[in-house]
Amino acid sequence: MSLLVVFSKIDHHVSEGKVLLLEDDKQLGSLLADFLTCEGFDCHWLQNGAQGLEVLKEKTFDVAIVDIMMPVMDGFTFATKLRERELKIPLLFCTARSLKHDKMQGFSLGADDYIVKPFDEDELVCRIRAILRRASHEPAVSGPVALGQYLYDSNRHTLTLGENTKRLTKKENKILALLFRRQGQVVPREEALVEVYGKNDYFLGRSFDVFISKLRKLLRDDPHLEIENVFGVGFILHIRSHQEQESEA
Repeated sequence: MSLLVVFSKIDHHVSEGKVLLLEDDKQLGSLLADFLTCEGFDCHWLQNGAQGLEVLKEKTFDVAIVDIMMPVMDGFTFATKLRERELKIPLLFCTARSLKHDKMQGFSLGADDYIVKPFDEDELVCRIRAILRRASHEPAVSGPVALGQYLYDSNRHTLTLGENTKRLTKKENKILALLFRRQGQVVPREEALVEVYGKNDYFLGRSFDVFISKLRKLLRDDPHLEIENVFGVGFILHIRSHQEQESEA
């Protein structure tokens, strides 16, 4: 079995987005539908690809989660039919099929992501949100842009202060771009790991912490910048003005 995610837009005050969930296992489908609803998504659960194609004639969704091994119409066939109709829907395969061949087939059919069962529900939500951000065309950090007293160029992976330019590694650049886009907001740790590494696990979390420490060192020459660790939640990039810093002092 597996799931396929179609798209969705994030807004905890109203709805995270409309999700089409295709899962033939009644127990798992019910649990996932309830979980996604509790997370703020408007979830529509069906049990095979044929039903999914029918509902798409009348309704639109922000994301589709599709099980691969389903009766009547499997997930791969469903994805093929979507492409034939030129429906540009972000897809996430969520499946027990973990072979490299299956993953390659999923991505060749246009999948945006692929997660193997059993999985952590919070990680699934993080992957959905990452897909939704990309689908909503969240603007990338175009450089050079002002980052406190620095000039940050994400295209060139550089931080410049005066005549001193430092080059960022690929991971440093990706993390800084994420924090910069969401400056002043908490970036959940699990969400950041999925966006930077493609998955969330303990060892990648340790690696992520190392990169955060490196970024703090790279930014330490500007006292107006701070990467705050919100314990047990995530990180915030603060860019303070002179007035804000003086008032805090």
